[in-house]
Amino acid sequence: MGAPADIPYGQSTNLVGIPTGLLASVAFNAHPLPLRIHGVRETNRALFAMLHDAASIEDAVLAFQIYMRSVFDLDAAPLLDTLGRKRYRANYLRLLRGWGFDANGREAAVLKGWVESRFGLQPTFHKEPLGRYPSEAWMTYLEEKMSARFHNNGIHAQLDLLYEYGQRVFRRWLYPGRHHLTLYRGVNDFAEHQVVAWLPREKGRLREAIARQNNLVSFTTQRDVADQFGDTILEVEVPLCKVVYCNALMPGPVLRGEGEVMVLGGEYRVRMATL
Repeated sequence: MGAPADIPYGQSTNLVGIPTGLLASVAFNAHPLPLRIHGVRETNRALFAMLHDAASIEDAVLAFQIYMRSVFDLDAAPLLDTLGRKRYRANYLRLLRGWGFDANGREAAVLKGWVESRFGLQPTFHKEPLGRYPSEAWMTYLEEKMSARFHNNGIHAQLDLLYEYGQRVFRRWLYPGRHHLTLYRGVNDFAEHQVVAWLPREKGRLREAIARQNNLVSFTTQRDVADQFGDTILEVEVPLCKVVYCNALMPGPVLRGEGEVMVLGGEYRVRMATL
């Protein structure tokens, strides 16, 4: 299924200083540039000093957890409203777990909204293809991403720190010297992975295409895991700077799949294998 060429996949502003059109392009994925969310490191110098001094990934994880609990009071008792009812305290871990349970749920909408505001990438799918704005699908997405239940306790600031922390850990401990990860995703249709163009097929090679991914999408590092989710396996080379989260950043599984990786979207060159 082709993606309508006149439907934009990004907005003109972002907080990373790279034009959104470039960030979303195949060219950027082939030759990525480092990404930094403006102001995050400058306003959280204590955290990045601790990460700099960390002697191991375990030290880095502990430093991040202590900082987040302290700055955002994550261990505090639940908030109460004027009637004495408990109010939800927004927490980045709860959003990640929600994504792992349902990538089209309310928590996922908040995460996709954060990607919009920081990287300028608009979603293409939430429960169904979003298509042109406005539409019923868009209204559902907007309502869920702006839910007051999730927009307290500086939730976007929490996610900013998670991304910047992850990038530091990836480059220093998990994937030093690497610029890309080879990732996989199993699909049964292309509703969520719009094919922009099919590439000429070369004899003896997998079929290739340019596919527009949702602004936030999950892949896996394990091909045998991808096999369980669809008859067609997408194989992509994802720039490390586009990796938002994986379970190695936290103790214990936060996402349901051990090899699951949350990735910023855009247009990717994908190789396709049919089971």
